[in-house]
Amino acid sequence: LEVERKIRANDREYNLSFKYATNSIKTSKYNPFTFLPLNLFEQFQRIANAYFLFLLILQVIPAISSLSWFTTVVPLVLVLSVTAAKDAIDDIVSTHIHSLFIFLSFFPLLRGDDWEVCCEPPNNRLDRFTGTLTFNSQKYSLDNERVLLRGCTLRNTDWCFGLVLFAGPETKLMQNCGKSTFKRTSIDRLMNVLVLFIFGLLALMCIILAVGNGIWENHAGSKFKAFLPREENTVFSAFLTFWSYIIILNTVVPISLYVSMEVIRLGNSYYINWDRTMYHAGSDTPAEARTTTLNEELGQIKYIFSDKTGTLTQNIMTFNKCSINGKSYGQDQSILFELESEMTPVDFSFNRLADPKFLFYDHSLVEGVKLELPDVHAFFRLLALCHTVMAEEKREGDLVYQAQSPDEGALVTAARNFGFVFRSRSPETVTIEEMGIQRTYELLAILDFNNVRKRMSVIVRNPEGKLSLYCKGADTIIYERLHPSCSEVMKVTTEHLNEFAGEGLRTLVLAYKDLDEEYFSEWKQRHHESSVALEDREEKLEKLYEEIEKDMMLIGATAVEDKLQDGVTQTLEQLAKAEIKIWVLTGDKQETAENIGYSCNLLREEMNEVFVVASNMELEFLRTACICKTVICCRVTPLQKAQVVELVKKYKKAVTLAIGDGANDVSMIKAAHIGVGISGQEGMQAVLSSDFSFAQFRFLQRLLLVHGRWSYLRMCKFLRYFFYKNFTFTFVHFWYAFFCGFSAQTVYDEGYITLYNLVYTALPVLGMSLFDQDVNAGWSLEYPQLYVPGQLSQYFSKRAFMMCALHSWYSSLVLFFVPYAAIYDTARDNGKDGTDYQSFALITETCLTVTVCVQLGLDLSYWTVVNHLFVWGSLGMFFILTFTMYTDGLYRLRPSSFAFIGTARNCLNQPNVWLTVALTAILCVLPVVVYRFLSSQISPTINEKVRYKVCQMKEPAPRPRRTRLTRRSTRRSGYAFSHAHGYGDLMTSGRYLRRNALTCSTGLIPTGRSPGFKPTGRSAGYSPVGREQNPKQKVEPTSLQVFRAVKDSFF
Repeated sequence: LEVERKIRANDREYNLSFKYATNSIKTSKYNPFTFLPLNLFEQFQRIANAYFLFLLILQVIPAISSLSWFTTVVPLVLVLSVTAAKDAIDDIVSTHIHSLFIFLSFFPLLRGDDWEVCCEPPNNRLDRFTGTLTFNSQKYSLDNERVLLRGCTLRNTDWCFGLVLFAGPETKLMQNCGKSTFKRTSIDRLMNVLVLFIFGLLALMCIILAVGNGIWENHAGSKFKAFLPREENTVFSAFLTFWSYIIILNTVVPISLYVSMEVIRLGNSYYINWDRTMYHAGSDTPAEARTTTLNEELGQIKYIFSDKTGTLTQNIMTFNKCSINGKSYGQDQSILFELESEMTPVDFSFNRLADPKFLFYDHSLVEGVKLELPDVHAFFRLLALCHTVMAEEKREGDLVYQAQSPDEGALVTAARNFGFVFRSRSPETVTIEEMGIQRTYELLAILDFNNVRKRMSVIVRNPEGKLSLYCKGADTIIYERLHPSCSEVMKVTTEHLNEFAGEGLRTLVLAYKDLDEEYFSEWKQRHHESSVALEDREEKLEKLYEEIEKDMMLIGATAVEDKLQDGVTQTLEQLAKAEIKIWVLTGDKQETAENIGYSCNLLREEMNEVFVVASNMELEFLRTACICKTVICCRVTPLQKAQVVELVKKYKKAVTLAIGDGANDVSMIKAAHIGVGISGQEGMQAVLSSDFSFAQFRFLQRLLLVHGRWSYLRMCKFLRYFFYKNFTFTFVHFWYAFFCGFSAQTVYDEGYITLYNLVYTALPVLGMSLFDQDVNAGWSLEYPQLYVPGQLSQYFSKRAFMMCALHSWYSSLVLFFVPYAAIYDTARDNGKDGTDYQSFALITETCLTVTVCVQLGLDLSYWTVVNHLFVWGSLGMFFILTFTMYTDGLYRLRPSSFAFIGTARNCLNQPNVWLTVALTAILCVLPVVVYRFLSSQISPTINEKVRYKVCQMKEPAPRPRRTRLTRRSTRRSGYAFSHAHGYGDLMTSGRYLRRNALTCSTGLIPTGRSPGFKPTGRSAGYSPVGREQNPKQKVEPTSLQVFRAVKDSFF
């Protein structure tokens, strides 16, 4: 067990001695040398495949087998070959590079081979890292701020020194991914149980027939001694008969079942890949079924576990509204959505540095900027200064902002378009352009954001020497720290915040404060002392922050929209109608997650909030969560996401689906029964680990409600029909044994036994399983309730299997005794005897083939040209091959294999034979027709109701309507910052390369202001209160100050 990791720079031999993991990750199961043995080993772990291998061994024993070995080896080789080919295609070898680097640019220049790192061993902790760097006999501390995880990006940095610590499977990302498991569908698991039941049934039938053979040998066997060799030991004869009937009745476990299932799954996978409605043109990304073994599982999903950022949302923020000094700006979102094509966005052509992608529809705000309203200027000045955004300007005027969070980038971009352009920063300064005039502010301190403070502040000195503190944060936090003189403005701003919250927008409150030079110098000295304190450093700094961030003046509030992906709300609504429970698992803080919950209508105001905060109450959490309409898990790590999924899988026994777009979602994607990856802005790691992938969350409803439901319905129909036709085929052998002295003679000829599953009945059932639809895609989406039967396993279950077995038992009785009675003691038209074994076998074969085709026609809901071709073609093939195999020519070539010479032409020309075929088919399907008619009249299923309604309407399926759902609420929208700790320390540390702003005479076209203009009033830092340090006065608490703090923890 590795206790610590030691690595030396540029010392390959020393590092290789520890045998650390390489930088490659192998995701394939096979290589060219191991494919054949490993694949065969896996395939023979299937009970049915091992069973048929055992049968093949039995068939080469002459004393046991009454069938040729090729009747088993041909289907077995075909099944193994097709499955192996599919597994080879699925197992595409892919290697991904994952590394953890130490970022060393802040240390002295490191050269040579005399530095060494000693750190913690590989683990899955993302929130901490401990280690030491030894260089020139000096040790430097390494913590979480000194490492770069996979996926991190170095910005504004041309080069740095780095050292790989963990590689390949030892990276923290891969440590959080969990183990890949071989996924099986619930139908596969049920099939294993049913196969064991079938083996028991087979053993029971063979025991009955073996006992019958022993009794028959004792009582009647001696009468046939002259022409039939007889085993004197009746017990041994019964023993041999048991194994003989194991071979003959082996079709009760059809080997072609599995190869047919693989073909069906492959075909339904291609339907997903070919679906144009799931193609995203913007990113040129089609939907992809990355596995071909889980299609029908898509039709049984009960729980969906979804990531938030990038999955439900676009991770793109837009500045939509604001409130400045009691005046609201911005267009109502519902009106904007309806009249978007008729409304004209604000023209920012006066600003050459404006972002052309930024849209705003309230022209009064830009007029306020042009009129140089002091409050408006102060508002945007704060947005341009109070942040930790980095600016890149590779050529003059081409600004690219790199923000810690998308909402911060949206606010700085808004200030940029309205004339307050953030140009560059250094550890000591921030340079902006205010209405075309470049101004550099001295950056004196950053009071950074964290989850407790829920605000950030900057202290700057403007070019005129004025000291100011600018602050932005959550309304409940900022309101507690405002000067009493702001009460009137605060009331109006509160109303605006309520309106913004009603539209699901994310809000921030902005405030400022002028500082006294003498007080700030004294405060800064105390701040420095606290920042280097060895004990209680955080508590001391927090007290200083609280001291200076009080008696601030309210400027206004911002409202940004974390834009949902197109169709998210409609998709969630459709999935909820399908009785699918949706849980959101996110690493974001509670406010952010709740905000999105309200935006997409997962949360509603009338819902009661229930919080589970303990860490040792898994079952209580699960019980509570399962009775809630909506579950949102906040602040969860990737590993905890997987644990939630495993918890539901373990105790609810329901089919689960996990969907995400980032590397932090890989663990839950692997843990769920179905993993869906979204190819978004966070890379392809989630897609590479998923079972299905597409570009937009809205495609999930079509994947489940259309493709998933069809796949499940088709697979269930296939299984019911397949078991019916094979049980019926096999049970006829059972009845015939009582009429052939239990001699293990087959009722059909060997050619028919070989071709029954491979030729005569294979294509019709495949056609049904690939093309059948109860209703088309449009009606499937219009009635999501059609999905519910799949969740309840109503189409195929143990009960459905037993009903199928009973139907087969009845049909086999009809198929044996009706032809037996029809030809008993009869003569042909030419006067010759019509009762012989070969004629009876052919009539039974014909009746069976026609009956199973008629039954398939009843099961089909949607006839296509392909279905007609397969059904009628299979019947035609049966007669063509029958007449061919029963000809004189083949008999002369191989008499032992083609012994039924002339039987077809002598038997099938008799009218009574065709009457027998018709009567048998009618009697076999009559109970099914009666049962379905009565059940549809007395207790119709949801499918029957919808199909009846569709037939009555006689209209094409409705096209889905794109609607924008809005909510009206008094709930305050959440704080709009990222949940991560801010970058304030980095901004002021000097640990990045400074980029000077490109000089530019003006970034804006002059709008009539004079070059010597100096703003006055609040925009210039003027305080309406006559002193900087105002004493705190007792103020009645507002309703916004009465709030509940909830502990952030998992479970």
